[in-house]
Amino acid sequence: MNDFPSFLSALRPEVDEALDRLLPGAETEPAEIHEAMRYSVFAGGKRVRPALVVLAGEAWGGAREDLLVGGAALEMVHTFSLIHDDLPALDDDDLRRGRPTLHRARGEAMAVLAGDALLNRAYEVLSREPASAPPERRLQAVRLVADAVGTAGMIGGQVFDLQHEGGVRGSDAESLERIHRLKTGALIEASTRLGGVYAGAGSEGIEQAGRIGAELGLLFQIGDDILDEVGSSEELGKTPGKDRQAGKLTYPGLFGLEGSRKKALQAADRCLGLIEGLPSGRELFRALVAFLVHRGS
Repeated sequence: MNDFPSFLSALRPEVDEALDRLLPGAETEPAEIHEAMRYSVFAGGKRVRPALVVLAGEAWGGAREDLLVGGAALEMVHTFSLIHDDLPALDDDDLRRGRPTLHRARGEAMAVLAGDALLNRAYEVLSREPASAPPERRLQAVRLVADAVGTAGMIGGQVFDLQHEGGVRGSDAESLERIHRLKTGALIEASTRLGGVYAGAGSEGIEQAGRIGAELGLLFQIGDDILDEVGSSEELGKTPGKDRQAGKLTYPGLFGLEGSRKKALQAADRCLGLIEGLPSGRELFRALVAFLVHRGS
């Protein structure tokens, strides 16, 4: 299968099955928090990050059942970030994945707690599963994801994003790329690296997977920036134009739409060059790059 949307569609039920198994049931006490976690996790996300874990891992011969565990954990982390990003203190959004954000549906306190719970559940899953993996490999997975989420990764990127709202810290290409490579790119890079870890790709293979993920992350976020300008709420599943209204530092804001599309194509070319060094799975990775370029075109 060399059509990425079809691959994503076929994989999603497998990811959802893993998530359903790994998350506490909605009736498990305290039921309110577990229902809130599930409200956001099963709100209809595309499961791109789990797909990247599977793609990278299978390129090095990893077992899908093991890769799905890591993918599910990263989807929990991603959902945590969305819940907190939507809060009034940050982006203050009313819509996520086409329905009310968690703080609108369940209140701010429950949204904060549900996000915290998802992040902690992800680390719990990474530390104990897959049971067949050597303990040192599970430890490596925990460290990898913790680094991607922390102040040197996604959370740090969020801080830089806040600092640059409204031009407070200036608007320059270096700051913009740093924000995007951390806020969005760090978790996408962690996805491909995690696939390499579970597949036992070795340090060189994991590093190569990480370089591919870093370029995919930048390409993904440039596309998001463009869609925020030209997309509809139906396409985005969230309120369009929020970044511009908040005075955020974005690619269209700095380079314009055509300049942003040129930047995306440059990231795509770098990524395609790295893909050529993969041991297998190159066609599906190329299809992924084409998919990401198209969504911002």
